[in-house]
Amino acid sequence: MKKNNIKRKGFVFKTFEAENQSPFDKLFEIFKELITHTSGDFEEAIDWLRSLDTEYKLTDENYTIDDFVEDLKKKGYIKEEIKADGTGGTKITPKTERAIRQQALNHIFGKIKRSGSGNHKSKSPGLGDEHTGDFRNYQFGDALDKVSMTESLKNAQINNGIEDFSLTEDDLVVEETMHKSQMSTVLMIDISHSMILYGEDRITPAKKVAMALAELITTRYPKDTLDIIVFGNDSWVIKIKDLPYLQVGPYHTNTVAGLQLAMDLLRRKRNTNKQIFMITDGKPSCLRLPDGQYYKNSNGLDKYIVNKCYAMAQQARKLHIPITTFMIAQDPYLMQFVRAFTQANQGKAFYTGLKGLGEMIFEDYETNRKKRIKG
Repeated sequence: MKKNNIKRKGFVFKTFEAENQSPFDKLFEIFKELITHTSGDFEEAIDWLRSLDTEYKLTDENYTIDDFVEDLKKKGYIKEEIKADGTGGTKITPKTERAIRQQALNHIFGKIKRSGSGNHKSKSPGLGDEHTGDFRNYQFGDALDKVSMTESLKNAQINNGIEDFSLTEDDLVVEETMHKSQMSTVLMIDISHSMILYGEDRITPAKKVAMALAELITTRYPKDTLDIIVFGNDSWVIKIKDLPYLQVGPYHTNTVAGLQLAMDLLRRKRNTNKQIFMITDGKPSCLRLPDGQYYKNSNGLDKYIVNKCYAMAQQARKLHIPITTFMIAQDPYLMQFVRAFTQANQGKAFYTGLKGLGEMIFEDYETNRKKRIKG
């Protein structure tokens, strides 16, 4: 397998050319990366692809970038549109959005086979809805539909013989089942301006993690729920299909608004298991006051803002909603704030750069969702 490192504008693209990979598939892998970096801007992505082609000879006379664009149209990955100003343009389709999410899942979490039903299991056997393959003796009160007739008849033959066949209560066995617990997760993504400052693109890895987590849940754990919110000066919900187009704005960081919205969403969920994942790289620096005005302070840690964050963490704890913070920044004073915030919630925190962010979120999601559903 041949590997090329393609570096442009601070982005590093790795293309893996398999032996039987078609020219379209080779370019499509790069295109999906580019369309994520350009927040869904097709024209910009193709411009970058042409530039990369010039430098790295990705195509030849038998298959050009124009051929690739034509194939994208034929396969339903792009379509023509009329913009608001009346001019024509090209945009990606939902089919491309799904392909981007699947690629993110494969890159970050590995190739996980699609499962037709949720397999969110508790650790304890009992009355449930998923068979385990383990058997126990029948007990008074067990539902008759839980009796394994095959195993029970086998016991009757062994215990009583074939010639004098009879089936007694002592022959009956019940197959153990497991509860499939459900998890409701809210993923908070910081879109403050610092997510693209200092020469580092932090928003694109955050988008990829969100897309991968969304694809994981919708394909493997369809009974779980995932809501995605972004927070800057304010906070709002975005749809999974909006993730490729997500951009950083000229915002401060209103962590309190994000947490308020996250808890409002989770209060409406019937699932017992609930959690908040928060990806952020900056300190809380903004609040919305009761009169609608913004209180902002980017100089250090503002005590008024920080205390509001601690209060939200404690409120989530009372609601039995753990918060896991994935802190991208490594500043000591910010880490100190996250430690205090985590202690107030009795949640968890990971102090990390961008490398390994997806793997950590996946592992923590899998760990948390093993909790047994109550009631």
